[in-house]
Amino acid sequence: MTTLSPALKKKLLQFQRSERTEAIVYERLACLAKGENNKKLLKQIAADELRHAEFWREAAGGEQTNGNLFRARWWSFIARVFGITFGLRLMEKGEEHAQKIYAGVSKSVPGVDAVIADEEAHEQKLIGLLDEKKLEYVGSIVLGLNDALVELTGALAGFSFALQNTRLIALLGVITGVAATLSMAASEYLANRAEGNSDAFTASLYTGVAYLITVILLVAPYFVFKNYLHALGTMLVVVVAVIAIFTFYLSVAKNEKFWHRFGEMALISLGVAALSFGIGVAARLWLGIEV
Repeated sequence: MTTLSPALKKKLLQFQRSERTEAIVYERLACLAKGENNKKLLKQIAADELRHAEFWREAAGGEQTNGNLFRARWWSFIARVFGITFGLRLMEKGEEHAQKIYAGVSKSVPGVDAVIADEEAHEQKLIGLLDEKKLEYVGSIVLGLNDALVELTGALAGFSFALQNTRLIALLGVITGVAATLSMAASEYLANRAEGNSDAFTASLYTGVAYLITVILLVAPYFVFKNYLHALGTMLVVVVAVIAIFTFYLSVAKNEKFWHRFGEMALISLGVAALSFGIGVAARLWLGIEV
């Protein structure tokens, strides 16, 4: 390649900047990662990104750009909060889009195909080898989250029509939720102890915390609204939002399909809520109770 159009050169400089940014992220994550294997993997990925950045620098005629420090800090923050594996896999989803853009300049820039192949094969293989402790407890989190969504959604929906008083519903929701949290955490602990799991307490802690956070989110609308139907509607929206957020996390961190798991969880939770709401209606009419 002897001459570059302004538009092509701009693209090549953007590619270089992106690769340098990712190299910074991987270097930072290597410092955060636990275990020599993870540190080695992340440093190797950082080196690969710098090599790609040098490729784009040479393709752009030798002009160099710096990485985006703000973006690097953002990705580092995501990885700190949600786990390194989640952060890296989310970054890789962005790189899949970048690879398609790279393919668009392959006819003008010799050697791009090698960079694309490297991105698709080498880095994905390295990330697939990452061993992160947090993901070992995803099952415990799923247990707490699913159980809270199904049980408390059903209970609150039933209470809503049976009682029609948001303060009373909120009180019963808190009592039910806290009791269920302790019960679920204890059951998870005992189940793990029976299986000989040395981290039984940690697993039970993840289950309990996931359950309790879900309880807080679902009961909150009943403290905000005076109309029980408004509170119920908001609670159902929160249920769908919680399911969507957690399903997105799992789909990224564990390479699972989003829509299948989301549809399954939403259908079960909302189905139980509808059934419980109907039971509340029937109980109120049958017993003739007015609160």
